[in-house]
Amino acid sequence: MTEKHLIKVVDTVKEMQTLSNSIRKEGRIISFVPTMGALHEGHLSLMRKAKEKSEFLVVSIFVNPTQFGPNEDYTKYTRDLEGDLKKIREIGVDVVFFPDINEIYPDGFETYVEVEELQKPLCGQFRPGHFKGVATVVLKLFNIVKPDIAIFGEKDYQQLKIIQKMARDLHLEIEIIGMPIIREDDGLALSSRNAYLSDGERGRALALSRALNEIKASYYKGQKNINDLVHTGKEILDSSSITDLDYLEIRNAETLESEKQAQSGDLVAVAARVGNTRLIDNIKL
Repeated sequence: MTEKHLIKVVDTVKEMQTLSNSIRKEGRIISFVPTMGALHEGHLSLMRKAKEKSEFLVVSIFVNPTQFGPNEDYTKYTRDLEGDLKKIREIGVDVVFFPDINEIYPDGFETYVEVEELQKPLCGQFRPGHFKGVATVVLKLFNIVKPDIAIFGEKDYQQLKIIQKMARDLHLEIEIIGMPIIREDDGLALSSRNAYLSDGERGRALALSRALNEIKASYYKGQKNINDLVHTGKEILDSSSITDLDYLEIRNAETLESEKQAQSGDLVAVAARVGNTRLIDNIKL
């Protein structure tokens, strides 16, 4: 699809389901990238992979209220449909699903889905109800778009694991694919929330990826003690005055359970506030 082509924007559940049904009847594979908009190169990398793996690509743009806490940034989260469409126009997206909140959560809505254990550690400790909202909206979107393949980024690693587990537990016939974190040249993980950072805060935020990389380097040098590895990372965060830390932890990358000693393949994950902006990042040993 080139700049000369318009991307079809669908804004109702019924139209999206009807369209997906017709594509599936034709035997074409549907791939899906769910987003909340404010698109950046990380999102675009997911779309390119989805385009490679299917014959029909749907991207959703929906800022999901049920995954935001009462004091989080739902109201100020960037909403720019025209800007987002401009960014994806050359990728070859076939449909953008852009529903109103009342399409997704009609009056009287009261059904939710939770992945009980995987939602408890890491971000789940600090954002109660967040993953309940994520799992619910993703399952709803799956039922609307009816994809064969769905692509998610590994920056939201716990989210990816929860969605993969939900798909297995509920026997969804959808392949869930995780894609690597896309970073700026200086190492900062791309995030829609980076736009909130001042220049000074952005410089300080680089300590997150530096801390993760230093932990990984220490592990390669033979350090297996988790407390010592985490202490190494916290020293780097402290040196950049990042003291509002939700967590810096090393956990099993599949179960997200804590371990006695670091092992190859473990997840190192961090969540911290830089100024008023909560950022997350991760790396694997």
